[in-house]
Parts: sequence; C-alpha cells; structure tokens
Amino acid sequence: MPEAGQTRIIIYDQMGGEVARLVNGYLGAGYHTASWDAKNVALGIYFYHLQAGDFIQTRKMVLLK
Repeated sequence: MPEAGQTRIIIYDQMGGEVARLVNGYLGAGYHTASWDAKNVALGIYFYHLQAGDFIQTRKMVLLK
C-alpha cells in the first residue's frame, strides 16, 4: 500500500454471499499479506474484493484442492 488507510478484503462466492473477511481495519503503508484457510469451503470460483482508501478492486479466483 502506498499510504496508510482503512482496508478491507472480503471473499464472496458466485452467488454474492460473503465467505470470509480477511482484513477489516487500518493498515499502515507498505507490503502486507493475508491468508485464507479454505479447508471448509467447496472447490469452485470465488471473488475477492479489495478496498484500500479510494482504491477498489474485485477479481475472480479459482479454488483448487
């Protein structure tokens, strides 16, 4: 992150239901990591929604086990 700010990373299923909330809080500037323990989640396509300050990004990902 180029600057500190309120940050959220949320994972959604294909129907738009929230599966996990990985980050929900204030993060400082710099590099950060977030892990998702998906052992109780079915295989398939999911979406992650990243919001950090004015930056918003939603991307598709495939969960394979």
